[in-house]
Amino acid sequence: MAEGNAGNDQRQNEEIEALSAIYGEEWCVVDDHARVFCIRIGDDKDHPKWTICLQVMLPNEYPATAPPIYQLNAPWLRGQERVNISNSLEEIYIDNIGESILYLWVEKIRDVLIRKSQLAEPGPVVEKKTEEEDIECEDDLFLDYDPENLYRALDYDFGENQPDRRSTFQAHLAPVVCPKQVKMVLAKLYENKKIASATHNIYAYRIYCEGKQTFLQDCEDDGETAAGGRLLHLMEILNVRNVMVVVSRWYGGILLGPDRFKHINNCARNILVEKNYISSPEESSKGLGKNKKVKKDKKRSEH
Repeated sequence: MAEGNAGNDQRQNEEIEALSAIYGEEWCVVDDHARVFCIRIGDDKDHPKWTICLQVMLPNEYPATAPPIYQLNAPWLRGQERVNISNSLEEIYIDNIGESILYLWVEKIRDVLIRKSQLAEPGPVVEKKTEEEDIECEDDLFLDYDPENLYRALDYDFGENQPDRRSTFQAHLAPVVCPKQVKMVLAKLYENKKIASATHNIYAYRIYCEGKQTFLQDCEDDGETAAGGRLLHLMEILNVRNVMVVVSRWYGGILLGPDRFKHINNCARNILVEKNYISSPEESSKGLGKNKKVKKDKKRSEH
């Protein structure tokens, strides 16, 4: 049994490495230890009209004797459409028992989305917000916040250091309820000379506007290409709100390749668990990330 699991581990690692290389920013490591991953699949790479988030957990027995445990997340996906896609994925598994099937699953879902787009169906409704509405949401949130608690809100927590090949990663977390506080948190962090000297300070935040039932969110790479978007993607999957995560990286002179994204997301996830924004490491392997309407703040090389 141990030999079988070792063989599965190797095959899983090879499959994960291949999928990460193929899908790049679409691929996200939710929990490397628990083997939980997510991929955002769209009908078009540059301007997707229809998207689905496929979340998978790989059991020890996969691929030899058990399928991946999966969940499909999309605000428009329900009823017969969901059943049809699930049936297709299960048929692929039955036809390929003992084989690595995640690539086949992803491309099957993409084919479904492309066909759906070609039927000229209108895309899912996304409520658009004007600049004035954004400002109103920010001001309302800021005024509702108790000024006496502002310093506490601007406080931040340090996560544990994660060193790898002379690079060090460290996460910081602060509660935020409006974009003004995001700037204030950054200013406070940069008062720390060590943080200010980091090669990159990658961050992402999500703020829930209760009255409008929308999220205001954004991210920053700070020179670590695509890292901010991956961090925000993780926070969307975990469905956290009213929080900002900053991950500092001190570059040690050795390129880490895709491993750097794993360290950034692991740091962020660990501090979110530690500060009770998600309840436990197992949280991410359940039905996470119920999609809500989202507003994005305006803006958007390894080492």
